[in-house]
Amino acid sequence: MRYYKQILITLTAGAFLFLQCSPVYQSSRLQYAGYPISGERIDTSMYNWLRPYSDSLAKSMNTYIATLAQDLEKQQPEGTLGNLMADALLAMAEQQYGRRPDAAFMNNGGIRLPVLKAGPVTRGKVYELFPFDNILVLVEIKGTVLQQFLDHIAGRGGWPVAGMTMNIRKGRAVDVRIGGRELDPTATYTIAMGDYTANGGDDAAMLVGLPQQNNGYLMRDAILAYMRGLAAAGSIRMQLEKRVQYVD
Repeated sequence: MRYYKQILITLTAGAFLFLQCSPVYQSSRLQYAGYPISGERIDTSMYNWLRPYSDSLAKSMNTYIATLAQDLEKQQPEGTLGNLMADALLAMAEQQYGRRPDAAFMNNGGIRLPVLKAGPVTRGKVYELFPFDNILVLVEIKGTVLQQFLDHIAGRGGWPVAGMTMNIRKGRAVDVRIGGRELDPTATYTIAMGDYTANGGDDAAMLVGLPQQNNGYLMRDAILAYMRGLAAAGSIRMQLEKRVQYVD
């Protein structure tokens, strides 16, 4: 009984935060039917019961993470926001798994804000940016399959990458270089990415069944930790580096 009561408290406190606290965090896509409500009243007993939980959650979401020296934007084929997130996956995968991946990919559709504005960034803002509990995994991919995956990414306009560069020509990935070297179809590469993509999400069927390591480390935690690390040296600044480009 205690277990179910705790679940109820947690879920209700979360709902209370969305209704009572500022800022309000919400899904970037929402389908709903609207119904007019009038004469609503606050149940003071419920309000007081939930207040300690909502205050604790609000305090956590308002925790300072870093300061941005500039606006970071989500763009294709390459954007400063995507570069930051892909860099975070590459760096934190090395820390969490004890070996450096050859490259990292960030699912472009998983980036749920078009821009992170210059100035202080809170934990809550990072939750808005990436609201999913996806796990950062390592996937072992043969060069031929990696080329298929890159073609898939190219066909979708390009995703954020780190540790590699490529060009997009007529919807296909060309001039691919991993760690500065041409893609070798016979080699096996270790790639950091989210478990959603690694398990075939976003129509990445070519990745299904490939060997992967999964230690349960959340991608969002990787982004938070990486930004904190950068913040230790001052304000965060990113730039476009021609990681992914369109070519004729």
